[in-house]
Amino acid sequence: MPAVVIVGAQWGDEGKGKATDLIADRIDYVVKFNGGNNAGHTVVIGTEKYALHLLPSGILTPGVVPVISNGVVIDPEVLMEELDALEARGIDVSGLVISSHAHLITQYHRTLDKVTERFLGKRQIGTTGRGIGPTYADKINRVGIRVQDIFDEGILRQKVEGALHQKNHLLVKVYNRRAIEVDEVVEELLSYRDRLRPLVQDTALLLHTALEDNKTVLFEGGQATMLDVDHGTYPFVTSSSATAGGAATGSGIAPWRLSTVIGIVKAYTTRVGSGPFPSELEDEFGEFLREKGHEYGTTTGRPRRTGWYDAPIARYSARINGVTDFVLTKLDVLTGLDKIPVCVAYDVDGTRIDEVPWSQSDFHHASPIYEYFPGWSEDLTGIREFDDLPQAAKDYVLALEAMSGARISAIGVGPSRDAIVTRHALLD
Repeated sequence: MPAVVIVGAQWGDEGKGKATDLIADRIDYVVKFNGGNNAGHTVVIGTEKYALHLLPSGILTPGVVPVISNGVVIDPEVLMEELDALEARGIDVSGLVISSHAHLITQYHRTLDKVTERFLGKRQIGTTGRGIGPTYADKINRVGIRVQDIFDEGILRQKVEGALHQKNHLLVKVYNRRAIEVDEVVEELLSYRDRLRPLVQDTALLLHTALEDNKTVLFEGGQATMLDVDHGTYPFVTSSSATAGGAATGSGIAPWRLSTVIGIVKAYTTRVGSGPFPSELEDEFGEFLREKGHEYGTTTGRPRRTGWYDAPIARYSARINGVTDFVLTKLDVLTGLDKIPVCVAYDVDGTRIDEVPWSQSDFHHASPIYEYFPGWSEDLTGIREFDDLPQAAKDYVLALEAMSGARISAIGVGPSRDAIVTRHALLD
């Protein structure tokens, strides 16, 4: 049975829940394999709206096992708040499974994230200040705190002491902040021990066994390809592997298990935070997309930067991830435009470049080269068959498909979960 990866193919916030909904009745496990509570997604069920930040979307689907695997960094306070909020709304969260190898975000990670970002001044990256980057840095530097450590107070204390020995010098002498006490960090982490204990497992073994037992496992990527720490617009990226390859390392399953990769693209483009964005709009069209598409961060509430669809980015994502199917979301947002530009290439110092430049400097200075497509005025939200779309909308989708490196198998035409036009089955 398939191991399916869903990844964002732009800069995040593409609407990955649409793809999850299309295959929900086939899924046995949903795995969050990277990132932390620095991003979120909104799931609409009937008239109810749920904003998830750390939990995988499978937490809302009865019968599905939601898993937070080793590639995730966990803020235990945020985790408890999310679980409590869902329980208060009648959602059963008892099936959640958490990897013993996942790393924990502590108060000193959050503090360092905020003061470091302020210290950068004009060179700020635009982090959420939630401690994600410093926690991943500690993981790589081998001074991190893992979930399993809170079940051994002696080990936990040794690790916190080791981490704070260096970090307090930095906080006090460089950033002019107070030192953080070892006891307060240890006590806070230990306060989550009893509630976490029944949730923690060897999730790599759990998922391997599930696949051996012919279960369908969905790997749900946080962030997106252009924010991947290796393949994104570095340094304006997240601190984890947000591409399909990250599903293997971030969960402990073999790469050959990944049989289907679903890339999610909006019918236009958005990003949050600093960094290059060739098709960005800073005019009335950008505001049109922001307001009509409700482009404000699920986690931060920050207004998203908006721009037209960027075909070279879609092709880049298709290559990096091995995308087998695209899901195109928010086509309905474009309704009412007379013409719709699509970025098909870039102009860099007078030279046309058809793919994403390998040089960050070139990408930062790239200007979009547009092709224009006729718009439409008809309401799309009630349409469920591709042939029922207005001709201009169909032509737009087919043009994007031809430019983007993989077939467009489904199209989001509204905010509700069932507002989807399916062209090809995502799972055979």
